[in-house]
Amino acid sequence: MFFQFKDQLPHLAKHWEALMAMHQRIEVPARTVLLAEGDISKKIFLIEKGCLRVWFNNNGRDTTFQFFFENEGLSSLESFRKSTPGMFTIETIEPCMLRVLQKKDFDEMMKEVNQDAAVLKEMTDLMLERQLHYMKEFLSFIRDTPQQRYLNLLKQKPQLIQRVPQHYIASYLGITPVHLSRIKNKILKEKRV
Repeated sequence: MFFQFKDQLPHLAKHWEALMAMHQRIEVPARTVLLAEGDISKKIFLIEKGCLRVWFNNNGRDTTFQFFFENEGLSSLESFRKSTPGMFTIETIEPCMLRVLQKKDFDEMMKEVNQDAAVLKEMTDLMLERQLHYMKEFLSFIRDTPQQRYLNLLKQKPQLIQRVPQHYIASYLGITPVHLSRIKNKILKEKRV
């Protein structure tokens, strides 16, 4: 979201400072629901410290489909922009230090940012990069085996493997915790040979 652009668009420092001044800083314990599936999103969260997961109810079973860490921001974007019920739940995995931006403050900031065509182009380019990331994950889910997806996680996101409980990783991979355990054992045996 908007916050991932901070390091990539340093010439917008005045906007970041104003945006950060609008935030409320909160400390939240692990396993706290910040947005429940079906609720309307009225906040954006910036993670200073901690980890969040995004999940949805899949016929009575929660299915994790994304993780967020320090210096990342998130919201249920469609719900936030259109005031429609959110399609997923946002929950803390670890105790978190978050900055929270209310929708009215975000909308006010965007009025100012929308006046600069160059800024909008750069933000659009960065959002398209994020979209490409999601497309690659989607294709990997269709094309790759669970073991290949786990190996990709080990290579691309080692902090995820170290910080996220195994049952959430299994849910993210679309497998059971028992299947994940088998994959991990198989990988260990292959390394020993």
